[in-house]
Amino acid sequence: MFSIAQRRAVRDGLLSWARDDAQVSAAALVGSAATGREDAWSDIDLALRVVPAAEPEEVSARWTARLYDEYDVAHHLDVVAGGVLYRVFLLTSSLQIDISFWPDDQFRATEPGFKLVFGTANTPTNPASPDPDHLAGMGWLYGLHARSAIARGRRWQAVMMLDGVRDQIIALACVRYASIHTMAGKLTNSRPNCLTSSCERAPARRMITNCAEPTRYPSEHSSGRSVVMTRRLRGALRCRRRPSLAPDAEGHLVRRDVRCSFDG
Repeated sequence: MFSIAQRRAVRDGLLSWARDDAQVSAAALVGSAATGREDAWSDIDLALRVVPAAEPEEVSARWTARLYDEYDVAHHLDVVAGGVLYRVFLLTSSLQIDISFWPDDQFRATEPGFKLVFGTANTPTNPASPDPDHLAGMGWLYGLHARSAIARGRRWQAVMMLDGVRDQIIALACVRYASIHTMAGKLTNSRPNCLTSSCERAPARRMITNCAEPTRYPSEHSSGRSVVMTRRLRGALRCRRRPSLAPDAEGHLVRRDVRCSFDG
């Protein structure tokens, strides 16, 4: 695990590179370092403005080679959004470094967390608001696939689909409560208590692995065979008895059966 001092040294080094790079005209810190929310777990987020005469791909390739030469880089990946390349590096110390290479005419603040270190930036823009109709549509789509996965006994697929349902529900709640921030999946703890309690009460793994004994329904497409459907889709979820370890009167751990239930 990296230390705060190590992270600061790496960031200072990267900013020094940017100042000395003739193909970089400006640099900005983004994310927690720009908003004063940085803590021991924060990564490095750096945005670079590439001069008009240079190509962001060429600059990123040069920076990537130098990072591998001078730091213990374990791996990196690329994310392209809005025509901007975001290259994400992972150091062996677990420090994450996000460097975005912006074309000259696009370099600007797109969210509140943007702190210009040197150079100039274009006029800032506000991030686009999520489309509630699209979120709702993705929610029912994930829900349908969760239902069919449970019916087919594909538990891991069902877990993934249920997670997708919950993601859309949270995103819709964030649209409703406009003060909640969901950019890049970073939901803050300012979410309403009603949303928090509902999501914490129904994690997907409990929905799937601890569900009631299945009910069998005839399948029209299986020549008399039956398919498994759980009562989870019909309302309240009852967990079957599951073993648990608890201390007895003498302090020894013994196996006990615990019965639990969760609201649907």
